[in-house]
Amino acid sequence: MRLLWIALAMTMAQAASAAYPERPVKVVMPFPPGGTVDVVTRLVCNEASELLGKPLVLDYRPGAAGIIASEAVARAPADGYTVLVTTPNHTINPALRQKMPFNTETDFVPVSLIGNVPELLIAHPSAPFDTLDGMLQYAKSNPGKLSYSSAGIGTLPHITMELLLRQAGVQVTHLAYKGAAPALTDLLAGVAQLKYDTYATTSPLLPSGKVKVLATAGRARLPQLPNVATVAESGFPGYEGYLWIGVLAPRGTPTPAVSILSSALAKAARSPKVAARFQADGIETPAGGPEELGRLIARELPLWARVVREAKITVSD
Repeated sequence: MRLLWIALAMTMAQAASAAYPERPVKVVMPFPPGGTVDVVTRLVCNEASELLGKPLVLDYRPGAAGIIASEAVARAPADGYTVLVTTPNHTINPALRQKMPFNTETDFVPVSLIGNVPELLIAHPSAPFDTLDGMLQYAKSNPGKLSYSSAGIGTLPHITMELLLRQAGVQVTHLAYKGAAPALTDLLAGVAQLKYDTYATTSPLLPSGKVKVLATAGRARLPQLPNVATVAESGFPGYEGYLWIGVLAPRGTPTPAVSILSSALAKAARSPKVAARFQADGIETPAGGPEELGRLIARELPLWARVVREAKITVSD
């Protein structure tokens, strides 16, 4: 009889897994429509919807560096029908804020990485250097003369630039803006000389010489820029600067639902349509699922905490 009950329970679990999803899955987006994260997510979710047979519907809840969306998902039913799109904001926020309305490490379970966007270190064309090494030498010889722009205090370009500057032992003035667009505008105007950007945003500016690329922050050189060295190979082994895009679910979400959703997202990210768009925009397709995302989050949390502490970065709660 006991064996019968075990077999029945296993059959019911398999049936439940096979049925998921029975209705649309809400994908909570912490950023406004139109940005890189939104574009990547929509591409992948559209393909995954076809694989699952049910739509993945984006629900936009921007604000507070992703905290509003994250809190909504942390408090949502753990049934596999509400998930969160997230980025390095997820691992940076705890370093900047003493009080968070959720626990970054325990209130979510990783589902999948869906895109890795390597940063590019770009410079105004008038800058008297063409490489990362040249920039660092100039900064050491001319203290106070260089500045870099970012989308704001605590954003990924700010934090990854501070990581680089601390490893190099140089100081460059940070100019914080309210968004990536004004930060790029002032770089083009020469107000700032440096900025971390992405290939998708930078590539239209390269033919006219409006900016120049000093280095890429990915693990390997971009195929589109084969002559531009990575930060790592320029004297900083292990250095990476990625706008990674991942999906998390509330703690307690059934493992079968996480597995099915993760598999669909991974297949979607590798589909010919999405892969072609990724290649054109300089985006890397991640190689793993929940385990890779979990390891990434665990690695970044102490790293960004150290950078924030050493650089004395503060934000108002």
